[in-house]
Amino acid sequence: MVIPLYCGHNCPVEYVSWNDIQSFIDTLNAMGEGSYTFLTEAQWEYASRAGSDKAFTNGDISNITADSNLDVVGWYSNNSNSSTNTVAQKQPNALGIYDMHGNVWEWCLDLHGVYPTNSVTDPTGASSGSDRIQRGGSWANDARYCRSAFRAYGDPSYRHQYFGVRLRLLNTP
Repeated sequence: MVIPLYCGHNCPVEYVSWNDIQSFIDTLNAMGEGSYTFLTEAQWEYASRAGSDKAFTNGDISNITADSNLDVVGWYSNNSNSSTNTVAQKQPNALGIYDMHGNVWEWCLDLHGVYPTNSVTDPTGASSGSDRIQRGGSWANDARYCRSAFRAYGDPSYRHQYFGVRLRLLNTP
């Protein structure tokens, strides 16, 4: 199960570093009410694509700055009014998941590295490094950065107004 984290007013959590989120996950898991983790980059992309092989879950990209397909499913620089927006105001993807494109970048479990050259199933990212993967784009980005395939990365201690997370529930007691 994929679970977005929200702050007050039904907006996604923002201004969080990867390290902040890991501490939160540790505390949450210690409560014994379930086991949570970050999504891997592969899991994030699977959830974002929802069976599509296009740039966005609902179609291809037609313009790298302002895109009509992205307008329907995500908040980005062309429609966000330069701020984070209330979740679930755009159309969900075929899996029923909202806001996979835009609004806030979502930290992933993986360390940044190059993709493997051979075919792999559910890869877990690089085995070494320091930067962590971010996916999805944000309200401050052009359409090209909100594509399902676009990868970004950053220092896990870095916080910014457009960094958030979506957790994965592994099991419940």
